[in-house]
Amino acid sequence: MKSILDAYSDRTSGSAFQLRCGRHLLDLSFPRVMGILNVTPDSFSDGGQHLALDDALRHAERMLAEGATMIDVGGESTRPGASPVSPQQELDRVAPVIEALVCELDALVSVDTSCPTVMREASELGAGMINDVRALEREGALQAAVGSGLPVCLMHRQGEPHDMQRAPSYEQPIEEAVMEYLARRIAACEAAGLRRNRLIIDPGFGFGKTVEHNLRLLKYLQSLQALELPMLVGMSRKSMIGKVLGRPVEERLSGGLALAAMAVERGASILRVHEVAETVDAVNMAWAVLQEGCELSQNNLLDS
Repeated sequence: MKSILDAYSDRTSGSAFQLRCGRHLLDLSFPRVMGILNVTPDSFSDGGQHLALDDALRHAERMLAEGATMIDVGGESTRPGASPVSPQQELDRVAPVIEALVCELDALVSVDTSCPTVMREASELGAGMINDVRALEREGALQAAVGSGLPVCLMHRQGEPHDMQRAPSYEQPIEEAVMEYLARRIAACEAAGLRRNRLIIDPGFGFGKTVEHNLRLLKYLQSLQALELPMLVGMSRKSMIGKVLGRPVEERLSGGLALAAMAVERGASILRVHEVAETVDAVNMAWAVLQEGCELSQNNLLDS
């Protein structure tokens, strides 16, 4: 397994990892920020705020101006206790937004979905990535992802949103459980024709995990580098921050920035967040330290 320093050496050695995302080429030789755009009425921290198309478009435009490299559009809440929505309802929510982001802003759009129908339609509308919290386990999802030609983020979870936080437990250290699950899903993808150069992994903070699980998972996050794939991490505004610091959702930014910097230090390639401008600053500062005196040009910072 590569050490953190080895991984960062690889990232700056000229063999930069590039991911083809539709008509966009995503350079992951340094960390990137993904802005969250929930077009749902019931997401845990911003549900209902961006339901109108114009509101969603303006919010995405702000995040891109603040340094987001991509926008993650979701039409089904996966917060603890959330109820599923029909494929048509999810599609009705996300399709107009994806189309507008692609056509009006030329944005790199990630679609946050587990639904094969939404995956196929989003691909047709110009989305550049699939972000699936169920790691393509729904019936037909793997085949839809293969056919889309898009890269896919596979996330670890235990259970479904309606029950995943009911006393989650593991028989082994959480980082080992996460690695074993993701390794199985990677193998399933490769067997179906979804090649490794189209895969990203997400350890799934908050999805079937206690606060203690989440903290340990971040502490040993570098162990997931053994899978040798780019890593997406999403901890923005999550309850692990609230429970440790005693902060409500609207007061979790400082805790989230600390976690983002630690995730970058442990090898995260993409940070999925609500507050883009502040996270870009935090990640750039962490990256500057990790460069250890290398020339800090605009080409190796997030806002290039």
